[in-house]
Amino acid sequence: MNGTQRPATGEHAAGEAQQLKSARRFNACPDYFREQYGERVQKLTIDAGFTCPNRDGKVGYGGCAYCNNDAFNPSYCTPAKSITQQLHEGMEFHRVRYRKAYRYLAYFQAYSNTYAPLERLRAAYEEALAVPEVMGLVIGTRPDCVDDRLLDYLAELNRRCHVVMEYGVESCYDRTLARINRGHTFAQSVQAIEKTAARNIRTGAHLIFGLPGESQQEMLAEADVINRLPLNTIKLHQLQIPVNTAFARQYEEHPEQFRLFGRDEYIDFIVRFLERLRADLVVERFANEMPPRYLAGPDWGKVRNVELWRMLENRLEELDTRQGKLYAPDN
Repeated sequence: MNGTQRPATGEHAAGEAQQLKSARRFNACPDYFREQYGERVQKLTIDAGFTCPNRDGKVGYGGCAYCNNDAFNPSYCTPAKSITQQLHEGMEFHRVRYRKAYRYLAYFQAYSNTYAPLERLRAAYEEALAVPEVMGLVIGTRPDCVDDRLLDYLAELNRRCHVVMEYGVESCYDRTLARINRGHTFAQSVQAIEKTAARNIRTGAHLIFGLPGESQQEMLAEADVINRLPLNTIKLHQLQIPVNTAFARQYEEHPEQFRLFGRDEYIDFIVRFLERLRADLVVERFANEMPPRYLAGPDWGKVRNVELWRMLENRLEELDTRQGKLYAPDN
């Protein structure tokens, strides 16, 4: 660690984490890691050069209607570099721009990170884990890109490090999945989540709010569906339309087909969603941030995620509500 003193861990750090958790009105990811490991844990994004079955013709072409990976990949993140190099540059990036962290998760984020032969996947994951500061993996993928052989390997890996499978569910409605060119059904999402969780692998889901054709009531009802799944984490964000996508072209020609959230409206919507969401689900993220040069809409100004985080906490406080307040387990 180049002689740098690490922050205190153990009972003191665990006590601080518990105080944060009790003060927060939703189950925030940073608090979860401090509670579990006694310190900050940082994800490092990796682009390992994978693709998707709705890009290469297996189930379709063109990819998802909203997908432009350049809009969220950090500058250091490119498959032209080795996984090891991306991780080292990612650590330096975070040391310069953000608070220091001492433990990292290799986040295989771009495209579908289980869409390759197991031998190639194993080599990629093991290369990441060979970096001493990396304590585990977060693997972003589609529900139609996993099989029993892969999941058995990940279950074995999970016994020696922190592993999270993060599935792009995006919507619980098949009509929406067809419209955005996902190329899979919600039933496939349920099957993948259940098979993964059955192996005691931490399992997460990703949802997008504001997809065309969905009412706010339908989006809120997704909380009830998600609550019934064996998930550990949830990642939420508002629909943003990146340039150079199918949605960007549609938005330019027919903006009336899109009902994009305003900033304050979205905060209020998330409050209502969190009230219905199981309190044990760890909220990884509730909003997305994109560089303005990539954004065709909506325009929320230059507000950063840290400001949105503060706005949500203030709104929950104002309304004296919290995650899970309206949750009622099925009988």
